Amino acid sequence: MSEPVRVLVTGAAGQIAYSLLFSIAKGDVFGKDQPIILLLLDITPMLPVLDGVVMELQDCALPLLREIIPTDKEEVAFKDLDAAILVGSMPRKEGMERKDLLKANVAIFKSQGSALEKYAKKTVKVLVVGNPANTNCLIAAKSAPSIPKENFSCLTRLDHNRARSQVAMRCGVPATQVKNVIIWGNHSSTQYPDVHHCLVNMCGSELACFDAVKDDAWLKGDFIATVQQRGAAVIKARKLSSAMSAAKAICDHMRDIWSGTSEGEFISMGVYSTGNSYEVPDDLIYSFPVQIKDKTWKIVEGLAINDFSRSKMNATAAELIEERDTAVAFLGV
Repeated sequence: MSEPVRVLVTGAAGQIAYSLLFSIAKGDVFGKDQPIILLLLDITPMLPVLDGVVMELQDCALPLLREIIPTDKEEVAFKDLDAAILVGSMPRKEGMERKDLLKANVAIFKSQGSALEKYAKKTVKVLVVGNPANTNCLIAAKSAPSIPKENFSCLTRLDHNRARSQVAMRCGVPATQVKNVIIWGNHSSTQYPDVHHCLVNMCGSELACFDAVKDDAWLKGDFIATVQQRGAAVIKARKLSSAMSAAKAICDHMRDIWSGTSEGEFISMGVYSTGNSYEVPDDLIYSFPVQIKDKTWKIVEGLAINDFSRSKMNATAAELIEERDTAVAFLGV
């Protein structure tokens, strides 16, 4: 048995974490023979609820789960981390201006970035889930200057999985038969779900998505809108935000960082944009198609971008620039 990995989940008493922790603890993410120490951070008023979550994890009697450390203290939660999954953030309340939401989250992710800098291993892999995820991720990365920017990513795998599933349902195949969809940009309603490089396995042969679906109007219209608005649709139906699907996407994202992506396949994640070849402005956390090997991601190069795609990629970049500039202004305060 290898040494245990130390894995932090923040917002650990919340509903995404409740769907996530069991999968991590039973080995779905870091490996079937990889022991785990779980560090669970939440705000002080949530500690009684967190104690209930700890009891349930204990009651699962999981062979890989070596220790559970619930806490409200960053110096405890961030110590010697191998992986940090930052789920907790300030949710948008009714009537709240977007800039007020950004300001509240800058404070949280500046603090958590500083805690990563001070207490975590320099090799820590950080996944930001709490919204606005791209900008929160950028703030955390800027607040931990000695940890490589490449170690930070934000979750767009949920959008990626949504896009994959929409295409699969349309073609009448399992989602595993659809690969290489791309989410470009922000994890918001400006994101661009792109299927120009997507392949669908129909009856044993791989077809380009447009040839498999045979409905260009849907792929360039309702498909994009459905993926962009899916989070809002779930909230409208459930009166709660996506939790089960978010947890599954977190597992997919972290498992791919740890174990790598399959040959010939790429996935979407929000990563540091500086030096990219797609004319996306520098110094953003922007969702790109990536391949992962040896715990290191690389943006997939050389994909043709048509005018339709370019305009959508530019629109989501513009939103991210505005978010970043607003957030960075708060960072200096």
